Amino acid sequence: MTRTAELLETLPAPFLANLQQADHRWHQLRHGPPRDIPQVVQTSPAPLGSVDWDVVVCGGTLGVMIGTTLALRGWRVLILERGILKGRQQEWNISRAELAVLVELELLTDLQLETAIASEFNPNRIQFMGGPPVWVEDVLNVGVDPVFLLDALKTRFLDVGGHLQEQTAFSNVVVHPDGVAIQTSTTLTARLMLDVMGHFSPVVAQARQGQQPAGVCLVVGTCAQGLPQVDTGDLLVSFTPIENHCQSFWEAFPARDGRTTYRFTYADLHPERPSLQAFFEAYLHQLPAYQNTDLSEVHILRALFGMFPSYEQSPLKFPWPRIMPIGDSSGSQSPLSFGGFGAMIRHLRRLDAGIHEALSADVLTVDALNSLQPYQPNLSATWLFQQSMRAPADRDLDPQQINQLLNSVFQEMEKLGDPVLKPFLQDIVQFPALTQTLLRMSVRHPQLTPKILGHVGLGALLKWMPHYVGLGLYNELHRLIPLLESWSQQLNPRQRYQWHRRFDSWTYGSGHDYE
Repeated sequence: MTRTAELLETLPAPFLANLQQADHRWHQLRHGPPRDIPQVVQTSPAPLGSVDWDVVVCGGTLGVMIGTTLALRGWRVLILERGILKGRQQEWNISRAELAVLVELELLTDLQLETAIASEFNPNRIQFMGGPPVWVEDVLNVGVDPVFLLDALKTRFLDVGGHLQEQTAFSNVVVHPDGVAIQTSTTLTARLMLDVMGHFSPVVAQARQGQQPAGVCLVVGTCAQGLPQVDTGDLLVSFTPIENHCQSFWEAFPARDGRTTYRFTYADLHPERPSLQAFFEAYLHQLPAYQNTDLSEVHILRALFGMFPSYEQSPLKFPWPRIMPIGDSSGSQSPLSFGGFGAMIRHLRRLDAGIHEALSADVLTVDALNSLQPYQPNLSATWLFQQSMRAPADRDLDPQQINQLLNSVFQEMEKLGDPVLKPFLQDIVQFPALTQTLLRMSVRHPQLTPKILGHVGLGALLKWMPHYVGLGLYNELHRLIPLLESWSQQLNPRQRYQWHRRFDSWTYGSGHDYE
C-alpha cells in the first residue's frame, strides 16, 4: 500500500475512494475521447403552454449565488441539488475586494461577510527555484468558510422566496419552444434552466460532443496542523526543476485550523502523465522540504485533490435555447485558474443583470443566451501562458527553463508595479499591462524569446496573436461605452439587451471589470 493510501485511510471522510474516482476520470481523459456521449438534452416542437418556474438552477454549491440574486429580483427560482446544499470544511481563498459583490447584491450583510471570513493574512509570495521573491498584498489573502457561507446563502435564498429541492438528481431535459421540462424523480417545467453542475456536467458533455480538453491542471494538497507557523502565504512557488516532464508549483495559505498547501501542475493529455495518486505521493515526499519540517510532525486534517480541464473554445456556447451554462460548466475561468468560486464571484454582477434582462425581454434564444457567455480575448490570451508553464510530455526541455522564464517575467512585472501585477494574479489580463510586460521582456531578456518559441511552437504563437490583437481592440471599444449607453436606452428591450451584452463583453473581455 502506498503512503498516500495509508494516510487517506486514516481520515474520517472517504478521501481514498474519492481520489480513486477522480483518478479514474483522469485515466479516461488520457486514453482518448469518450465512447459514450450523454444524450440528456432533447428538443420538442410542442409548446408547454405554462411553466411552474421562471428559472431552475441545476447545481446548488455555486448556483445558490445566482439563484438568490434572481429570487431577489422577484423571479420564481428553484434550485436542484443532488446532495445536501452545504459547504465542505475547506476554505476558499479570494480577496476582500472581490467578496464585496456579495454585500452589494444583498446576498450577505456586512456582519455575515465578516463571519464568513475564516482567515486573513498578508502578504503572499511568488518565487521560482531560488530566485528573488516577489511579494504582493490583497490577492487570495482571505480564506472563506464555505460551511458558513453556503448556509447563509441558503437561508437568504429561502427567505426571499426561493425554493430548494435537495437530494434531487438531474436526469434529462426536453427543450420546448416556450420552456424546458426537466426530469428528476418528477417533471419540472421552467422558462430557463441554468446548468451549474460543473466541469463534468452531462449537459456540457453532450454539448462538447467528445471534445478533449486542451489542457488540465492537476492539484493535490492537504490542510494540516504541525507545520511551522507562518503568517504569510504562497501564491506561486517552485523549488524543483522540471522532473519527469512535469513542472510543479506550490501554494500555501494560513487557515483557521491549520495550514493549507497545494502542489499543482499544468499538463496535456499524454497517456504517460502521472496519475493523481502518484502526484499525491510526490506531494507527500516533497512537503517536508517545502515547509521545512518532518512529515512525522504533520497532522493532516483533510486531503485535497482535483483534475480541472480547460478548453480553448471557452466560454462554452450551448446549441439549445433556454439552457445556459454558469460557472465551471461554462468554462469561464482562465486556463491558469483551478478555482470556480473566484470566477463565479467575478462574473456574478453581470450574470445577474444579464439573466434578469433576458427574462424580462423574453430573449431566451440560442444567440441571446450565448451572448451572456461571450468571447473574452483576455481569457483566450492566457492559453499561451499556460502552455509556457507546461512541460511537454513528448520532448525534453532545459530542466530550469520554466523557472527561468517565470522568474524573469515576474521580476519585470514587479518593477511595473501593482497595476500590472495584481490583475494578472487574479486572472485578469489587460492590454496595456500585457504590452508593457512583453516590451520589457523583449528588451531586457531577448535570450528567452527563442526558448519560448521553441517551447510553445510557432503554431501556438500564431493562434495567440489574434487574441492579443482582440484584447487591444476590446480595450478601445470599452472607451465607447459611455457614449453609447444613453443612446441604447432609447432602443426596444430586445435591442437594448443585445447592446448591453456587447458592453459586458468589451468590459470583461478587456479586463476593465477589475476597475
